[in-house]
Amino acid sequence: MKISNRFLLLLFTLIFCFYSNVQAQNQSKKITIVTLPQHHARISYGVQKLTLALQHVGYSVTEQSYKGVMPSGNAIVVGLLADAPVKKLVGAANNRPGKEGFIICDNGLKNKLLIAGADNSGALYGCLELADRIDINKKLPVNINLHDQPEMVLRGTCIGVQKPALLPGRGTYEYPYTPQNFPWFYDKALWIRYLDSLAHNRMNSLYLWNGHPFASLVRVKEYPYAVEVDDAIFKKNEEIYSFLADEADKRGIWLIQGFYNIIVSKPFAEKNNLKTQDRNRHIVPIIADYTRKSIAAFVQKYPNVGLLVTLGEAMEGVGQDDVDWFTQTIIPGVKDGLKALGRKDEPPIVLRAHDTDAPNVMKYAKPLYSNLYTEAKYNGEALTTYEPHGPWADLHRTLSSIGTVQIENVHIMANLEPFRYGSADFIQKCVQAMHTIYGANALHLYPQASYWDWPYTADNTGRKRLLQLDRDWIWYKAWARYAWDNKRDRAGEISYWAKQLADKYGCDQANGEAILKAYEESGNISPELLRRFGITDGNRQTMTLGMLMSQLVNPEKYGLFSLLYNSEGPVGEMMSVYAEKEWKHQPHTGETPVKVIDSVILQGKRAVEAIDKASAGIKKDNAEFARLKNDMYCYNAMANSYAYKAKAALWVLRYKYSDNVADLEKALPELQTSLEYYKQLVKLTENTYLYANSMQTKQRKIPVGGNDAKMKTWVELLPVYQKELDNFKRNIDSLKSPQTQQKQKEVAVLKDAPVKFENSSSYQLNAGEVVYADTIAPIKNTAKELAGLKGIKLSKADQQKNGTTISFKNDKPVKVLVGFFNSKLPQYLPEPQLETDASANDYGQADIKIANAIQIDGLPPVNIHTYTFKAGSNTLTLGKGAALVLGIVDADANVPVYDAGLSNEGNIKDLRWLFN
Repeated sequence: MKISNRFLLLLFTLIFCFYSNVQAQNQSKKITIVTLPQHHARISYGVQKLTLALQHVGYSVTEQSYKGVMPSGNAIVVGLLADAPVKKLVGAANNRPGKEGFIICDNGLKNKLLIAGADNSGALYGCLELADRIDINKKLPVNINLHDQPEMVLRGTCIGVQKPALLPGRGTYEYPYTPQNFPWFYDKALWIRYLDSLAHNRMNSLYLWNGHPFASLVRVKEYPYAVEVDDAIFKKNEEIYSFLADEADKRGIWLIQGFYNIIVSKPFAEKNNLKTQDRNRHIVPIIADYTRKSIAAFVQKYPNVGLLVTLGEAMEGVGQDDVDWFTQTIIPGVKDGLKALGRKDEPPIVLRAHDTDAPNVMKYAKPLYSNLYTEAKYNGEALTTYEPHGPWADLHRTLSSIGTVQIENVHIMANLEPFRYGSADFIQKCVQAMHTIYGANALHLYPQASYWDWPYTADNTGRKRLLQLDRDWIWYKAWARYAWDNKRDRAGEISYWAKQLADKYGCDQANGEAILKAYEESGNISPELLRRFGITDGNRQTMTLGMLMSQLVNPEKYGLFSLLYNSEGPVGEMMSVYAEKEWKHQPHTGETPVKVIDSVILQGKRAVEAIDKASAGIKKDNAEFARLKNDMYCYNAMANSYAYKAKAALWVLRYKYSDNVADLEKALPELQTSLEYYKQLVKLTENTYLYANSMQTKQRKIPVGGNDAKMKTWVELLPVYQKELDNFKRNIDSLKSPQTQQKQKEVAVLKDAPVKFENSSSYQLNAGEVVYADTIAPIKNTAKELAGLKGIKLSKADQQKNGTTISFKNDKPVKVLVGFFNSKLPQYLPEPQLETDASANDYGQADIKIANAIQIDGLPPVNIHTYTFKAGSNTLTLGKGAALVLGIVDADANVPVYDAGLSNEGNIKDLRWLFN
């Protein structure tokens, strides 16, 4: 009996203890989130995300507003450091965070945990940080005492409200906001997903880019006809835009609308007999008034939306017009809108330093408006280096020293698209360079690929198209992570990213590290190739489609963009410099073409090895991993194709000095090997990608023109490269034949087309003729093809002051031959440059036809470009600066492409004929 009683007592005790323990556990799983009355929507959003994280790991969560007494049980208190109840809990804590910073602590608070923000965004980020830790550890942390805040003031992404192709009858950047043009713009669920991802990555700004958005979003009382959309769409636009601004603000995200100057709406232009955009047009009063009132209406209607101003491209580049437009139209428009709202504060205006003298503009603007930011492209329209230097670095440092916030714009990525990019190491070093080399403190991030085709990627899945938001998650996450803190320890970062990749693909940490290695090995290939072999950092070149041999050996004939070599890479040598030093047995400097050739071959091999190593361990998201793996193989094929082509180019450049055909023969097997690797790239992409480049207009020029969305895939370029190889073989044989001279052809002399001019005088393009009406500079020599053409005699002084305008009538299509002086001095009209002028190929004028075509006493050499006009009444309009109009010929006349070698400064040997 005693044993039985003792047994029952023991059993009862065990049951009681078990029940008590369960009850205690249940009690510990109950938690109250306490917020302060009338708190900001950002705190509500943060609490919502924190609640979901707690519930996901089994907590029972209630929320209550603080009413003077804290709850007795477990509680998380969320508020601002300035709130009285929070002050009591936090006490006299040291290291209080600054803007957007927060404290998370439970020290000495018994069963309370405090999230205290320096401001509403800080409280939001504190909630998100705690939610992340709960997700990782599957429980609420204890003994936590965390202080954190971001390093960069602005951390933002960009969406282009633009399209891959031009709309019929419209110019560049002219895309009204309509469901037909942008169905995704009206998808609220997609916006919520995107904004949530920005908040999760602690991004605090979102830029929308469009040429002239105002005519889709506001009505101007004085110009009611300027609206570009019908009433129903206008109402839709108002609703979605307000929704977007409100939802962004809830997440601590500042919405910023970008626009170009000077662009006006199509109905406004038609009503007033104007062009929607004209780079060479001076400021017109009615356009200035319309633009000022449009900006005022926008500020009044969307008071929480910022403005990003591009002064360049659609108006004449550097000059007084830029200063006047910004100070007399844009800033007054913003002030008018603020005055109408009764606001005395000055919300930020972002001035983009593109095709304008931003430091000079800021000098005049700052006294008028104090809250100005500046922005400039980090590596142009590409990603090339974390070691920028030279004049581009000087500009960034100058902007950073003005005293405002300098924003670094990671722009377009013309050398990365369309393959996946996720080198966390390269990205971290770039952000560090933004701080240490440029002195900047903000980030404006473009999509990694397919900017013009948002929200989709170029992947061909055969089904529903992939979203950039999903595919390129690591791109956004990496830039955001280092914009918050760029000093993170490298060993810790390898572990962090390996864990992220392991979780995504369901593999172990070791395989996650292998995937990271593949990303990081491949991540150097495109930057190294472009900075050592490219023509430009702009989106007129699609790097992954390859380059012509003529572009590698004579890049200056394709509008070589000098900043690519003197600023946007480590100190080093371009191929022509390397070849000359080799011939002269001179020592080399810095990064050489040979170093890059060896580097990219090795990195391509290592990327493939690493991704292969990880393949067997993948247990999740297999389809995406297969696409990532294919991209690594694409990088490898591309790296080898470029490397062997560059080897061939170095032999060709040696021939420039040696005149030894044996050097060309040594180039031939290298070029053949390059083509074999390119064929591999074709096979890897022909069923996996819809295109290589998302900009599919005549602006794209390299490796070949992209008119009408053609030449956008690797398979389209394959015949071009095969023909190039065949021509090279034939021309080598020609050089070896004693019966054939080196590339001699009959000269086709150009003839004047029948054209009627309005008030112009002419002269013959012959030696001794004076080219200007107000100078005595005579022609010394001309290319044989030009002999006898009639040039238009102009006033050099008037060209420099007012630009050039020539009107004429022609019954048949014609080409106007325009001579540009090969000089960077400001008195000469710059050659068409697509990096800064989106209209620079509207008439087919972007490329040099005959280089060094005319020799004029005392003047720089002259390069000829051609402008094509349809039959009818036409006007050639050029910007300010001296240039020559050397004649007008039939549109089908064969204007040869070569270097005539007529220069007071020596002859540049043209090798392009070897491949034609």
